[in-house]
Amino acid sequence: MTARSRAPKTQERSDKDAPMRIAKAIARAGLCSRREAERWIVEGRVAVNGELLTTPAHLVAPGDDVRVDGEPLPNAGPPRLWRYHKPKGQVTSTHDPEGRKTVFDALPNDLPRVMKVGRLDFTTEGLLLLTNHGGLARHLELPATGWLRRYRVRAHGKIDQAGLDRLKGGITIDGVTYGSIEAKLDRAERTNQWFTIALREGKNREIKRVLGHLGLEVNRLIRISYGPFALGELKAGAIEEIRRSVLTDQLGASLSAEFGLKPAKRQGRPAP
Repeated sequence: MTARSRAPKTQERSDKDAPMRIAKAIARAGLCSRREAERWIVEGRVAVNGELLTTPAHLVAPGDDVRVDGEPLPNAGPPRLWRYHKPKGQVTSTHDPEGRKTVFDALPNDLPRVMKVGRLDFTTEGLLLLTNHGGLARHLELPATGWLRRYRVRAHGKIDQAGLDRLKGGITIDGVTYGSIEAKLDRAERTNQWFTIALREGKNREIKRVLGHLGLEVNRLIRISYGPFALGELKAGAIEEIRRSVLTDQLGASLSAEFGLKPAKRQGRPAP
């Protein structure tokens, strides 16, 4: 074995053993996103080696005793990803101050602790990706990742395709700039129209605000795909894990290695 072939293993060990920010460690353990972990620290819910933290800048090393709400961090498992068909009437936050049902209330009891990738509004239906890995969640929801999100939309009002095509150049509403939006008029009913809409960034309530600016009132919104992952025939309330081989193929070798995701062993005949 040459020195070159040994180098990646040495690098992998040093990366694994290197100190990291406490919020990153909590996210990697699958408890929440980094941003939420930072809020937990400010709220006084996180302790390291018996001392309550006051800043998310704290670094932790292997062997440190990290506790959230008095409980030790779970061992971080390999990154996993699920498709969930969110019904209308669930919030995607872990807790809702209004007492409404959350996505996490509806998940099977045997599912490991997971976090959402992005978000869907209370009245929005369709595909929601869930993962046990904070770093993977952050990567998948960043606009820089560039994955297209597709939606089926029903809206009250009338507009023609030419009016929708103007959204390709982006639009600014009340000082907020929205990027290019692909919108296709699928069919018209008596008072409603159906559209397929695709966008890459997905700002808060973007589709409802943009269509509202065009004189349309959205009354049904269904996300049908997120990047290469599609809702397909998954029934409302159902959840299905994405195969590791599919996930590694979509992320590529470099990102898969960064997230500690080893390729799945493929079954087949040995080569002659």
